Amino acid sequence: MKSTTVAALASLAASAAMLSAVPAARAQSSYPSKPIHVIVPFAPGGSTDIIARLMGDRMGRELGQPMVIENRGGGGGAIGAAEAARAAPDGYTLSIATVSTMAIVPACKQQGLGYDPIKDFQPVTNFAHTANVLAVNPKLPAQDFASFLELVKKSPGKYSFASSGPCSINHFLGELFQVGTGGKIVHIPYRGSGPAIADVVAGQVEILFDNLPSSMPNIQAGRLRALAVAWKERVQGLPNVPTFAEVGLPLMNNPAWYGLLAPAGTPRPIVDKLNAVAAKVLADPQVRDTLAKQGAAPVGNSPEAFGAEIAAELKQAREVAAKQGLKLE
Repeated sequence: MKSTTVAALASLAASAAMLSAVPAARAQSSYPSKPIHVIVPFAPGGSTDIIARLMGDRMGRELGQPMVIENRGGGGGAIGAAEAARAAPDGYTLSIATVSTMAIVPACKQQGLGYDPIKDFQPVTNFAHTANVLAVNPKLPAQDFASFLELVKKSPGKYSFASSGPCSINHFLGELFQVGTGGKIVHIPYRGSGPAIADVVAGQVEILFDNLPSSMPNIQAGRLRALAVAWKERVQGLPNVPTFAEVGLPLMNNPAWYGLLAPAGTPRPIVDKLNAVAAKVLADPQVRDTLAKQGAAPVGNSPEAFGAEIAAELKQAREVAAKQGLKLE
């Protein structure tokens, strides 16, 4: 009798578990059934924003629901990343990962960051690698990298460089430039690439380290002069601009990247669906051409591969931050 009762209770428990799983399974299979919000942890106008809007528009068409871009700038991207980490893991609040938010800022800020770049997120895919660029206001009397370096070394601390924020990838590039060349330039942080670019174009600051997509329109229009790029080869559209490796700064030659994250705990079927849609969009020749013209190359890797990229970048950033004594208060 006792065994019969136990068996009956076990059967009821199993049935209850199956019934409770039905709504969750249906929710995942019908995903998405409403707009998806994508947190971009920087101000509008920067490379992160440009790539997020390009991918969000195309992915939204494929998913049948809009991907709404929400800019949350500040703290070198940490404010937006912390907000994204707190979101419900249901696939309706995603975020854009950058080298800054997932590696450099965490390396600079050991305490009080508000999120763990590894534990608090589920990687979806790396959208693209992008080139970085050193550019200057055209009024600066330097036509190429060699003359720029001579100018900077002749007047230590006279010239300033703008970045998208403290301990952003662009700030890191400025620090690496100083370490690699011995030149001294003053860091002026902004709340994103957009405002930084605007002040360099206006001549308020002379030098800019930036991701190429956000600076390319001003370079092409002659409002900025590109002196070197971080890329494996010379960038399409800028054939006369050398890479950092060519000018003797190989440590500055790594590209930036922009990927899609979900909060930790997001169901795998949702992650896989987003990954598949992103891969489909990145295979579109028109999207690939648009990225190429902006100095970016599509990636579209697996969640595991993107997670490995993030972990490797974080390890390297921590080593550099410790060596250079970089801290974000």
